[in-house]
Amino acid sequence: MAFTGTGSKDDPWVLSTPPGGSQYEVYRDEDAAELVCRVGSTKLSYQLRCIDDLHGMLTAHGDWMVLGNADEQKPAAPGTVEAWARAEDNPVGGWYGVKKGFRGRFANYVPPVLEALGVAEVEHNARNNRMRAL
Repeated sequence: MAFTGTGSKDDPWVLSTPPGGSQYEVYRDEDAAELVCRVGSTKLSYQLRCIDDLHGMLTAHGDWMVLGNADEQKPAAPGTVEAWARAEDNPVGGWYGVKKGFRGRFANYVPPVLEALGVAEVEHNARNNRMRAL
């Protein structure tokens, strides 16, 4: 996957969603401990620890995992990255998304960050993409 930027607020990563249909910007806001995604005029934020937590979960899982992208208002399919990012038994005890109404779509925007960091592999098919730790 091609990307640009360093992941700072002044030089965000410019990434593509796993199916490749949309580009977005992402940066680490260390002061707020957030991973900030800008998709057009929409701003989504996830707890910054999601990067390490997701990598740890994938490493423990040991195999490919379906992303299962879903809006906050829709249930996430069981056994997917999206379901894990909302689960009460994940390391933060629930949602990694910070702002209510904009907490979903974790599996659309966070996996490409791990891929850019070189710690995960993400499929880039039209649908039903998966990821695994490297």
